[in-house]
Amino acid sequence: MKIYLAPMEGLADQYLRHLIAKAGGYDLVVTEFVRVVDQLLPASVFHRTVPELLRGSVCGEQTPLRVQLLGNHPEALARNAVRAIELGSHGVDLNFGCPSKTVNGSQGGAVLLQQPEQLYRITRNVRQAVDQNQPVSAKMRLGYEDHRLMKECALALEAAGANEITVHARTKVQGYTPPAHWHLVAEITSQLNIPTIINGEIWNSQDAEQALLQSGCQHLMLGRGAVRNPWLAQQITTETAKTCWSQLLPLVDEFWQMVRQDMSPRYCAGRLKQWLSHLRLSYPEAEQLYNEIKRIKEIETISAILARQSAS
Repeated sequence: MKIYLAPMEGLADQYLRHLIAKAGGYDLVVTEFVRVVDQLLPASVFHRTVPELLRGSVCGEQTPLRVQLLGNHPEALARNAVRAIELGSHGVDLNFGCPSKTVNGSQGGAVLLQQPEQLYRITRNVRQAVDQNQPVSAKMRLGYEDHRLMKECALALEAAGANEITVHARTKVQGYTPPAHWHLVAEITSQLNIPTIINGEIWNSQDAEQALLQSGCQHLMLGRGAVRNPWLAQQITTETAKTCWSQLLPLVDEFWQMVRQDMSPRYCAGRLKQWLSHLRLSYPEAEQLYNEIKRIKEIETISAILARQSAS
């Protein structure tokens, strides 16, 4: 079994990718999407979204990184897939699952699940363009409004040459509302001859076991569960207990130091609060820290609070 870290637009940026991968247990990290319209993007666009390309294309210690592309133009996606790999990406992932209204309104992401033939064209163009030794993966949902076309979409991706498919076990309309319908994914996996990866509502080891069992998938992709608990992959693979807050706090402090160093001061506090808003769902201490800083914008004040927490 392999475990991948999911692409999470606006959440799993380079800092969070680094820390979650550093916690261990991941075989691959998939990035936030790089949006492709109809042109070949300059290297600077890739480097802005995926700075790891300038640092050996790894996260954490040595976890390989794969760039995700989003768009609907087959030829442009193919050209940009080649560029992503030339810049160091370990293969390329295609986004057919983003539920954002803005993205879908531009005919990208999950809206393409209504057009299996377009999924085929995009994936086929990308597969033919990149080196055959480089994997082409795709991430999809069960469908747009319902799951009537899910098997047709998955089979189109396989026929086009995708090496593996991740299935988020909800439709676009369902968004992130529980439950994830792992059992429906079994209707896809039973039809495919390529590896499949299950994603959605995996919060602990028991969820991971049930997701694999019900879906028939071989591998896992962790998303918000990993944001709430960076050691989730490690706990799934080694069956260890949940990590305590005292072990997590150094990661929070490291995250804050990286954000302070690289980001504009006006965004630093909000970025830390965003992560704490997820951590507090798993750690009561994170709830306390979040409540203490949620109205504070001054960087030095937040730094002092974190220093006090670390010393206690």
